[in-house]
Amino acid sequence: MTPPAAAPAFLARAGWGDAQILPLAGDASFRRYFRIHDTSRQAVLMDAPPPHEDPRPFLLMADHLIAQGFAAPTVFARDLDHGLVLLEDFGDLRVREYLDASPHEEHSVYTRAVSLLADLHKLPPAAVPPYDRSVYHREAALLTEWFCPAVGLTVDEAGYTKAWDAILPIVENDDAPKVTVLRDYHAENIMLIPGHEQSRGLGLLDFQDALIGHPAYDLVSLLQDARREVSPEIETAMIAHYKAIAAPRGDFNAAYAVLGAQRNAKIIGIFTRLWQRDGKPRYLDFLPRMWTLLERDLSHRALEPVADWFAANIPADKRHQALAGK
Repeated sequence: MTPPAAAPAFLARAGWGDAQILPLAGDASFRRYFRIHDTSRQAVLMDAPPPHEDPRPFLLMADHLIAQGFAAPTVFARDLDHGLVLLEDFGDLRVREYLDASPHEEHSVYTRAVSLLADLHKLPPAAVPPYDRSVYHREAALLTEWFCPAVGLTVDEAGYTKAWDAILPIVENDDAPKVTVLRDYHAENIMLIPGHEQSRGLGLLDFQDALIGHPAYDLVSLLQDARREVSPEIETAMIAHYKAIAAPRGDFNAAYAVLGAQRNAKIIGIFTRLWQRDGKPRYLDFLPRMWTLLERDLSHRALEPVADWFAANIPADKRHQALAGK
């Protein structure tokens, strides 16, 4: 977490030349974050180094969300050549840590987060690409590309694609409106920020990969959280809350299960890759939860073709095989 070499000059040009640069966080990508602090103010420095990262989609979505009344960080300065962006600091009250300390607030906080999604889904989508079948396939294939070789399996990849083709029309042909899908809407990317009533007191952090897709996707991202245990009781209650206030059309429960399975298969592949390729073994700790969530989604009647493929290709002992010692 050493600050990028270009950071001091960038901050000086932005009027923060005397500020301290303190480590804040890294994530699963190449992005890193630093807290910028001087005697009377603080901000966040995003380091999105080219060519690995491009901050422009983040900037586009931040402008869109702010224009719609949501609490995305205000951009104070940018240097796209070096991938540096100076942002509003929402503080330290992240939903993940807040609920760890105050579990009795879980129902209330998740209700607000689900209501915010319903607010977002009432509005015209952002000017971003569609979440189409090619993207669904590319993401789901991360499981066969990374996890299966890691546990020594050679699987029927053509059959895997065919199985997904059999169920993706449930999402694509649904009557539900196409909405802005933030794609990483979960407890570690949502801040509690008092005073933002229009945004239900919730600040949004990670939305640079937004696409136009089905309204169930971000609900799955929130309630089948890769990094935080959300009880089945809370999940069921929050799905019911969303349906009560958004009145989604089509078979919403089936679409939710399809998108849950697709997302969880993707994450299993990504977390395996983060361990194997990028030297980040801590992501292996989340794989048991991801398999539990994926198997729950596969139990839905609509996912029978994909469930049958998993039964034929990935035995239960391989799904829960410990990888850290390999």
